[in-house]
Amino acid sequence: MSEQAAGPTARRVQATWRVNGESVTVAFRPHRTLLEVLREDLGLTGTKHGCELGECGTCTVLLDGEPVLSCLVLGLECEGREIRTVEGLAGPEGPSDLQRAFAELGAAQCGYCTPGFLLVAEHVLAREPRPTRAQLVEELSGNLCRCTGYLKIYEAVERAAQRRAEGAAAEGRHGG
Repeated sequence: MSEQAAGPTARRVQATWRVNGESVTVAFRPHRTLLEVLREDLGLTGTKHGCELGECGTCTVLLDGEPVLSCLVLGLECEGREIRTVEGLAGPEGPSDLQRAFAELGAAQCGYCTPGFLLVAEHVLAREPRPTRAQLVEELSGNLCRCTGYLKIYEAVERAAQRRAEGAAAEGRHGG
């Protein structure tokens, strides 16, 4: 039964999540996926609909710090959990170093797959500040891109890792 056919009296559930650092309470139909609730109920459209079969990685978000395919997770499963979408990568000073590196190197051509790649890359860099190319190829293998050929994506993640390492070294020298 479609949501329109179900009408306004269809059963809804309520869940409280922590989304991009803020507590959010949202009501939705229990069959809806995290992807659907993020996009359609919370207006966080950076998370993209892709294959909706868990094969392309386009809908990747971080759930409690781990990459998940939001098309395969029910919204109900996220009660009380931390969700980070691509909208949560930028800070008050603007795009993150990873987002800037993607833009500088042309790692996002059509851009559709970019949010998923950014979130997986953020997860990788949080665990391994200086990943090898082989590690990046392996870690990003669950995300598909039809435009870039992947090389610019790997280079962008490497550039962000380099900048983070340089920033950490500078802080160490200045006692920060």
